[in-house]
Amino acid sequence: MTRVAAIDCGTNSIRLLVADVDPATGRFAELDRRMRIVRLGQGVDRTGRLAPEALERTFDACREYAAVIKELGAERIRFVATSASRDAENSAVFVQGVLEILGVEPEVVTGDQEAQLSFDGATKELVGSDHLEKPYLVVDIGGGSTEFVVGDDRVRAARSVDIGCVRMTERHLVQDGVVVDPPTPDRIAAIRADVGAALDHAEETVPLSSAATLVGLAGTVTTIAAIALGLEEYDSEAIHHSRVSLGQVREITARLLASTHEERAAIPAMHPGRVDVIASGALVLLAVMERSGAGEVVVSEHDILDGIAWSAA
Repeated sequence: MTRVAAIDCGTNSIRLLVADVDPATGRFAELDRRMRIVRLGQGVDRTGRLAPEALERTFDACREYAAVIKELGAERIRFVATSASRDAENSAVFVQGVLEILGVEPEVVTGDQEAQLSFDGATKELVGSDHLEKPYLVVDIGGGSTEFVVGDDRVRAARSVDIGCVRMTERHLVQDGVVVDPPTPDRIAAIRADVGAALDHAEETVPLSSAATLVGLAGTVTTIAAIALGLEEYDSEAIHHSRVSLGQVREITARLLASTHEERAAIPAMHPGRVDVIASGALVLLAVMERSGAGEVVVSEHDILDGIAWSAA
């Protein structure tokens, strides 16, 4: 067993996983998993730069994670950075700050590499099982981008497109620095149009309707699952491998779009950092299910973070 630390720094959140991993036998023992909403991608779609306050929030989380990694004695660290740091003009500031705090450079992976890691994290435990049909369509709805991967025992096709929940919110639901609450029909239509165009682009590479099982990853999907399950608090074990029907996703999306900030914040399993962006994320998930013909989504708590851990080992 190799003790590894995996860090996934996305547009909205930064997450840490410390685990003992043995790739030869498939053994995986989780020691610590945590997440902080840092909104690294704040304003990147508009300005093309990482905001100083967003960088400081992220570096503060890195300091916390460095202490955990040292305490648990991880032998290897892999830090993967995604959409926001790919897009920013001043990404060198981000890279240097992470290097000083954690002693490793963040790997600013391509969208296709991100998709591969997400697929590995979501499906390592599914490969060889009989309860879900192959091939899988793994969909990872992030803050800045969404990754699509079709595969069975290995990846067959992958594509990343820029329709994350933060990007769609900032592009279409913000006016004078404030989220329009609830969004007007024309703003919702604009998101749907962007998502539809992005799905057209994804389908040039990934046959979305060819998969037998849709597997959904990341905070938008797990939060919708928590709502569908009626959880009084967030429960990873209950959410992991739960199934949410297309009808439930439609109903929850409509409810989120019609709600105010206060109403969404009052949902028991809602993380405060997702209150303003969950409706946009739900629209992405709904569009994916409608386009792919999936009657349900299988929700996975294991995602790119787990894929990073496997790769580090």
